[in-house]
Formats: sequence, structure tokens, C-alpha cells
Amino acid sequence: MPTILACTDGSTYAPSLYQHTAWAAQRLAAGVEVLHVLDHHRERAPGVDFSGSIGMDASAHLTEELVKLEETQGRVQRLKGKAILEDAKHQLTAAGLTIITITQRHGTLVETLEELEPRCDLVAVGKRGTHAATAKEHLGANLERVVRTAVRPVLVTPPQFQPIEKFLIAYDGGPSVTKAIEFALTSPLLKGLGCHLLRAGHIDDKAKWYLEETATKLRNSGYTVTTHAIDGAPEKVIAEVIQRERIQLLVMGAYGHSPIRAFILGSTTTNMVRTCPVPVLMFR
Repeated sequence: MPTILACTDGSTYAPSLYQHTAWAAQRLAAGVEVLHVLDHHRERAPGVDFSGSIGMDASAHLTEELVKLEETQGRVQRLKGKAILEDAKHQLTAAGLTIITITQRHGTLVETLEELEPRCDLVAVGKRGTHAATAKEHLGANLERVVRTAVRPVLVTPPQFQPIEKFLIAYDGGPSVTKAIEFALTSPLLKGLGCHLLRAGHIDDKAKWYLEETATKLRNSGYTVTTHAIDGAPEKVIAEVIQRERIQLLVMGAYGHSPIRAFILGSTTTNMVRTCPVPVLMFR
């Protein structure tokens, strides 16, 4: 049975994450594993050496109190994590799912995903987490690293869920979006939805030919496909088509260029995920 790994930290984005996860699980006939990671760097109280500024007896006493505080904070974080997981299970059950497991781990999200990802078929994560929930243009601290290292498709969810009837594939001919096309051809996740295929940037006869060839493959697989070939900056064109066509899901390749090139020129992936109002299904 397929499995979706839903990564949660209980932020304000969590309810939308669970709704999108339930939507995907029902279409894939998949089970769901909900993951909450206790980041040991955040749950520990910072250690400070006071021995040079106060007496030895006071220093020993303070160290003892800090150890107790650290233990208390760790226990609180574990209990909070358990409550987050139970709430996730409750919301997913209310959405109609029956095969749900909950997992709590210590470490970092990226390290934990490296271990757990091989046993899942899709990773779902909120666009922003607890530490970025109030920053409208800021991505969750772990998100870019998760997408850059993921082997499985990653579904990045926005703050609100809306029924998904149409999706847009941002097609650039690269190997990442080729994986997205193969996924659309073989997976039940997108079957029956309206398909829009967009080529943005410099448009020549070769680009149009590949666009139509890909559209033909999708049509032969049962999709109703609308193609768009538009000159212009990809981020701007994609945003305009999503708004004009009332698209509810963006499908795209992720991080097609090196991190150094992205640092110098900017990353289409990061920009799109940061500003896109709909969920983004990404393939690396």
C-alpha cells in the first residue's frame, strides 16, 4: 500500500497540511504516517559557564538548576509533540482516513527524512512552520533543505485548503519536470483532474513542439489538456496563469540548477513556493 509521510510541527499551517494529506491519501488509496521531530538543538537550554564570574558553590548550584530546567523543557516538548500527533490523527480520522500511524523522533527533520523517506511514496509538509508562521514571505527553515534532498515527490501546502479540480504543470523540458510528467501518466493522484501545461520563458518552434508532444502523451493517458506557451519571466507567467485559470495545484520540477547559481541569480523554485497561493507538488 502507498504511504504518505506528513511532517508536522503543530503550527497554524497544520490543519491545511492534514486536509491536503487526506485528499492525496484518498486519491492514492494510501496510508498516512504523521511525523513530528523534536529538534534537540531547540529543546535544550543553552549551556553557560558561570564559574569565572561567581563562586564555585553558586556555580555548581546554578548548573544543577540548569540541568533540571533542561530536563523539564525536554519533557514539555515531548508532551507537546505527543499532543500534536494525537491532534493530527484525530483530524485525519475525521477526514475519513483509517490507516494512520504516528511517529515522534529526536534530531532534525532533514536527517529523519533521510531515514524514513525510502518507505514512503509522497512527502507532505507545510509551507511554513512554527518559527515562520507569522512571516508572510518567509519559508519554513527546513523546507528548502527538505526539497533539495528529497527523493520522493514533495507536496508543499499553503495555509488554506480548497478543493482541487485543476492543476498546472510548469514545463521546462528538464529532468525534474520529466519526472513530474511520468508521475502524472502513472499515478492516480492527478487522474480525472483538468490539466494545464505551461511553457514560459523564451518560446521558439522547438519549445512549442516539445510542449505539444508532452500534451499528446497526457491526452493519450486520459487527461483533458490545455496548453500555454508564453514569453516572459517564469515566476510572473506562472502566477498569472494560476490566477487567470483558477488553478488549485502547481506541479513543477525543483531546483534544476546548482545552489551556487541559485544564490547568484535567484531560484525559481524558492520564489514560486514562497509566493504561490496554491499547493505545490515538486519533483527533484
